[in-house]
Formats: sequence, C-alpha cells, structure tokens
Amino acid sequence: MSSSPAPINTAAQQDAPVIQVELAATLKAAGDPLRLEILRLLAQDSFGVMELARIFATKQSGMSHHLKVLAQAGLVTSRREGNSIFYRRALPASDNPLLSLLTSLFSTVDQAVIDTDVLQRLSDIQAERAATSENFFTDNATKFRAQQDLIASYPVYAEAISELLNNTPLPGTQIALEVGPGEGEFLAVLAPKFQKLVALDTSRTMLDKAESFIQGQALKNIEFIHSDTGDAQLQSLNADCAVVNMVLHHTPSPAAIIAQIAGLLKTGGALLITELCHHDQQWAREACGDVWLGFEPDDLSNWSLEAGFSEGQSQYMALRNGFQIQVRQFFKDGA
Repeated sequence: MSSSPAPINTAAQQDAPVIQVELAATLKAAGDPLRLEILRLLAQDSFGVMELARIFATKQSGMSHHLKVLAQAGLVTSRREGNSIFYRRALPASDNPLLSLLTSLFSTVDQAVIDTDVLQRLSDIQAERAATSENFFTDNATKFRAQQDLIASYPVYAEAISELLNNTPLPGTQIALEVGPGEGEFLAVLAPKFQKLVALDTSRTMLDKAESFIQGQALKNIEFIHSDTGDAQLQSLNADCAVVNMVLHHTPSPAAIIAQIAGLLKTGGALLITELCHHDQQWAREACGDVWLGFEPDDLSNWSLEAGFSEGQSQYMALRNGFQIQVRQFFKDGA
C-alpha cells in the first residue's frame, strides 16, 4: 500500500520567501570587503558616520551607503546621540532564522586582522574622545558636584549600589577596584569590605579630590592610581570585585573598558555598574562632559556578554528630572 504524501507545511511555505529575502540582503551586505571591515570594527564600539569615514579614509557619502546596506540587512543597528547617529554591530536574536549564519559570519569576521593604518586612525578617534573627557574634568573639577547634581548625584544611587554590593556573592574579599571614583564617596563604602582597594582614574585632578576626601576617613588600605583599565601594571590585579559608577558615559569606548575589567577580575569576580539609561538631553555633553547620552540596558548586557560575563541582578530607578538610572551586576565566567 502506497504511503500518503507528507502534508504541506503552509506556515513554512509562507515564511520561505521572507527568509529568502533576508538571506539575500545578508549575503549582499556581506559581499563587500569594506563592509566586512566595518562589521569587524563595530564589534566592540559605536561610531558615527563621520568617524567611520575618517577611520577608513573614505568619503562620507560612500560610508553612509555602506551603513545603509548593513542596516537594511539587520547587521548593524543605530541610535541617535543628540544631532549625531552612532552605529554598532547588531546582536542576532535567538529566534532569528539566520542565527547560525550570522553567528558564523561574525565569528569569521572577528578573526580578520585590522589594517595598521585603520588602527592608527581608530586610535586617533579614541584619543580625541578621551582628551575631550579628561579636559572637561580638569577644567571643571571644582564644579564637579554641581554638574553631577544636574543629572544624578551620588546620594541618588548610593543606597541602591551599596545594597547590590552587600547582596553580591564574591570569590573573596582580598582586592576591589573602583574605576573613576569621582570625589571618593563610594571608596569609603568599599574600603572596609576588602583588604585592599584600588582607585583608578584618568583624571589626576579628580583622583586628587578623591584622595583628599579619603584622608579624612581614616582609611589606609586604598591605593590611588592615575591611569586607565588598560594599564599593564594592573594585569595581575586578580580582583574580587570591580565597581564603575557613572563613568562609562564619559569614556571613549565603554565596551573596551568592560573587556579590560574582565581581565582584571578573578573567575567569579563581580562587576557592578551604575549608569544612565539612554536619553536625548544633548545639553549634558557640554554641561557634564558626557561622551554618550546614556546606554540602553541591552548595550551593557551585550558588551558584558562579549567580555565573558554572565548577567546577575538589575535595578532601574526613574528620577524626578526625567533621567533613569540602571544598577547592574555581572559575574566573570570561568575559562
């Protein structure tokens, strides 16, 4: 007796053309060497059209075209930062029918070596961002608290980050790191909980203010280092905990800092982040020295995942001035 033909999957039949269109767009977008280089660069940072045009030494109109093709294929996402639009590489959704292809594509792209000239121009862009931020804090150190109060002063999030710290399981209490300690208030919370605390800041002026505050707290276990998270002398730190309070939106490459911090933590070590959620208040750039107008929660999640962290608890607080704060917990995964 002959068997009956298998029933036609009507839903799959209807979806097939959509998948084919998406596949064609993806393959087209990936079919250009420059676009692959752009995807490689956008893996760990966000850039504007003009920045990318400078980095790859190409016309802005040409770069805009390439980004449009990549965006239409869903390979990059964008968001507005004041009057500028910044692009970053998309993170494929778990239910994306092209997930295996995109994962393989990105993995292969990330193995490519970035040209030395491109790296130099990238370094120039990041140096300009860092100089803008550092100059702001050098010039405005005496106004720091007033400017901080415009958006979110330390007392606003102090209880939330302190509570998260107290509820965070740690592999030990030997060493903690605070990146960008501001005027030093949270150092006074961290220091009694650890044998040694490292306070790290790229601004000598702000580090001096934090050290001056701590001198009045009778705390002797804090080392103040004028440098950044990529400093070679920190590579053997092997910290149990790292804290970054309201710092990432002042930095040229938040993703790079998160990745560097991962290298400074021991397995199971915790990274605690307090940050602004994304907003559209352009005035914060000039008034508060902000490089970025906050971040989407997914930004921090994705950067941390890429750096080898697992996500823990999160808390979100809406402020009366319209801003929102996110307090996040991440743990460094084992090898």
